[in-house]
Amino acid sequence: MARQCSLTNVKGLVGNNVSHSQRKTKRLQQPNLIKKRIFIPEENRTVTLRLTARALRTLNKKGVHQFLKENGIKV
Repeated sequence: MARQCSLTNVKGLVGNNVSHSQRKTKRLQQPNLIKKRIFIPEENRTVTLRLTARALRTLNKKGVHQFLKENGIKV
C-alpha cells in the first residue's frame, strides 16, 4: 500500500539532503499519515481511512459530508 492520503491523494516529496560542504543526496519527505475510523451519518456506517494530519483537521472543522463534497468524492 502506497503512503498516500485516502482523501486528498497527498504523496511523498523528493528533495535533496544538503550537507555543510554542499554535497547533495536524494531524500524523501513522507506525509504525516494517521489511520482513522470515521462515521458517515448519511450511510450509517464507519470507514477506515489513512489520512494526513492536515486532512483530518479539515475534516473535523468542516464535517464529513462537506469535506467529501468539496473534494469531489461521492457519498
